[in-house]
Amino acid sequence: MDDLETLAEAIRNADTAAVLTGAGISAPSGIPTFRGDDGVWNHFEEGQFTYGRFQRDPEGFWTDRLELQEAMFGGEYEPNAGHEALAAMERDGYLDAVCTQNTDGLHRDAAVAVRDGETDEPNVDGDGSVLELHGNARRVRCTDCGRRREGEPIFERAADGELPPTCDCSGVYKPDVVLFGEQLPGAVIQRAQSLARESDAFLAIGSSLVVEPAASLPRQAASSGATVGVVNLESTPCDETADVVRHEDVTEVLPRLRELVDA
Repeated sequence: MDDLETLAEAIRNADTAAVLTGAGISAPSGIPTFRGDDGVWNHFEEGQFTYGRFQRDPEGFWTDRLELQEAMFGGEYEPNAGHEALAAMERDGYLDAVCTQNTDGLHRDAAVAVRDGETDEPNVDGDGSVLELHGNARRVRCTDCGRRREGEPIFERAADGELPPTCDCSGVYKPDVVLFGEQLPGAVIQRAQSLARESDAFLAIGSSLVVEPAASLPRQAASSGATVGVVNLESTPCDETADVVRHEDVTEVLPRLRELVDA
């Protein structure tokens, strides 16, 4: 039995199993990563996208955000085999939740696809099988009334000169993502931490595992006795404590893992 079969057996026999994903699972779909040789932060200054700057200079923030949005999500992209494998394992009852650091919405797209168009509502209160720890760049939220809505029409209004774009209540819209200087949504991160503590099997997929508090989830799972697997092209700080480590392409490993879980 090789290590991937060991991981599959742990998932198959787990009462609770969960996954944490990072930018590495979406990179094969064409979404640029934030760090690395050609990461987004090599072309933009992180300080342009702080919550403090949004509050002080919403017009300038939105001007820069339009450029960032185009750089990250301007092309056509869709879920890849890695997203689809995780969605299928969740649908089939092997995974309780996918916790993601990504804001691209691809896990939700994959969940919709494998469920023939049916999926739960956005998990802003920590519910659902896809937990978006850092929010969703496809949405915006009014900073006054709290209303959330589809982001594309608002980004179009901003591109047409409405800077900053505002809600019907006159509040300023903000991309529904966690900016530098903001706290992660409490209910979402609390559920992710509970899943890590309760898991019998926990996977960290495509994440460098350096950005807290998400980076601590695999260690929390390991300390509670879970079988922990790491799949990432580069080494991570959790490699030494993980039971299974594969420095391979997630689009190759995850479909194979799904097959083994179903075997």
